[in-house]
Amino acid sequence: MNRRAFVFSAAVASGLPSFNALGEVADATQAVEKIVGNKNVSRGRVTLVIPPLVENGNLVTMKVSVESPMTKTDYVQAIHIVAEGNPLPNVVSFYLSSRSGRAVITTRIRLGDSQRVRAIAHMSDGSFWQGDASTLVTIAACAEV
Repeated sequence: MNRRAFVFSAAVASGLPSFNALGEVADATQAVEKIVGNKNVSRGRVTLVIPPLVENGNLVTMKVSVESPMTKTDYVQAIHIVAEGNPLPNVVSFYLSSRSGRAVITTRIRLGDSQRVRAIAHMSDGSFWQGDASTLVTIAACAEV
């Protein structure tokens, strides 16, 4: 038994909540509901760029941009990244203000498998906008046990 298998077994035996190594779309849907509540999410204004083929899911480069003038009255409050195939689908949230200048984020994330990734922008007027992209991951992250 390796160290990871031992730690996982100890966590399960201690009663800590467990999760699948790979996430489910239902988990991602719940994560989105926690972000937006009962509001509608419109398509558009958000562009998510992820490579269509990723060799290793441990380091996936992504770029999100949101069409917004970023003025005091019209700006992006937050950008949330949700990955449907990850065990914890709400990957990261970025909080912005009108002083951010541009609503553009570039980062690296981990992906547990080939999946669709969503970027949800929360605007200052309370609206939500979404963009998504799918990627094929050849070596999955998050599934190592």
